[in-house]
Amino acid sequence: MTITPEQVDWFQSTFGRLADNVEQAILGKRRVIELVLAAMLSGGHVLLEDVPGTGKTALARALGQTIAGTTTRIQFTPDLLPGDVTGISVYDQKRGEFEFHAGPVFANVVLADEINRASPKTQSALLEVMEEGQVTVDGITRSVGRPFTVLATQNPVEQAGTYRLPEAQLDRFMIKTSLGYPDDASMLRILQGAMAVKPAVPGIIDPVALATMSELAAGVYAGPVVLDYLMRLVSATRRAEEVRLGVSVRGALSLAKICMVWAASRGRAYVTPDDVRDLAAPVLAHRLVLKPDAEFDGVTAPEVVAQILLDVAVPVENGTA
Repeated sequence: MTITPEQVDWFQSTFGRLADNVEQAILGKRRVIELVLAAMLSGGHVLLEDVPGTGKTALARALGQTIAGTTTRIQFTPDLLPGDVTGISVYDQKRGEFEFHAGPVFANVVLADEINRASPKTQSALLEVMEEGQVTVDGITRSVGRPFTVLATQNPVEQAGTYRLPEAQLDRFMIKTSLGYPDDASMLRILQGAMAVKPAVPGIIDPVALATMSELAAGVYAGPVVLDYLMRLVSATRRAEEVRLGVSVRGALSLAKICMVWAASRGRAYVTPDDVRDLAAPVLAHRLVLKPDAEFDGVTAPEVVAQILLDVAVPVENGTA
C-alpha cells in the first residue's frame, strides 16, 4: 500500500521526535542516532565499531527507553556459552517436565557488547535470531517479538583475545557505523552536566506504533531508475579489483529497505538517488571482503565504496544517466 502525504508528515514528525529524545542521552551524534533508528524501523541490526567510552551502551539504553520497550545487555566474553544468549531448558522436578528460561535476546533492543570477544560457537547463536527473529532451543522455535534490534559493539583498537566476525554474521548487520568522540561544543555540554542527576529518557512511542511506522515505510516508492542505480552500485562492488567478495543479495535488499525509511524520515514518499548515495557506505562497506594484496596496500572498504560512488553514473530526474 502506497504511503499517503498525511502519513509521510506523521512519519517525519514522529521520526524527528524519536531522534530528539535519544539525543538527550547522546549529544552531538544526530546522524548516528538517525541511522540507528532507520535501521531499527527497517527491521535491521547495527554494528558499532568504536573505542571504549563513547556512549554505545547509553545509545542502546536510550533507544530502548524511547520506544518504551525492553533492553538487555550481553557482555560477550570467551567463556560465554550459546545458552547464555538464547536461553536454556531446565528440568522442573516438581512438574516433571522441562521449562524454558528465556535468554537476553528476548528483548526489543539487545546490546551485544564486545561481540568479537566470544568464541565463534557463541557468536553463531545470534545467526538465527538476527535473520529470522526467532530462537530454536531443543527443537522448539520461539519468536523474540517485534521490534527487535541487535546493537553490537566491537573495539577496533584492542584485538588481543578477539575473534574476527565471520562474513555470514557481518552480512546480517544492516549497517556498520561509529559514534566517535563528540565535538568540542557537545563535549563542553557533557562536562557541564556531568554532576547533574540525569533522569531517564522518557518513552514517547510504544512497540506497536513503531511497527506501524515500519509498515508505512514499506509503502515508500522506489522507482525503477533508483533500483537500477542501486543494482549497479552493488554489481560494481563485485567487479572491483580490490574486492574478493562483493555485496550479497541481502545487502542490496538492506540498502533498499533503509532508503525507504530514510526517504520517509525526510518527508518524501519516494526514494531518490541521493538517499542511496547517503546510505551506501554504512550499508555496503562492512560486507566487502578485500583481497589480501589490497589490505596490505592499506585499502579500506569505505574507500572502495567511495570510489564506486564516483565511478557509477548517477541517474537524473528524467531517468537517464
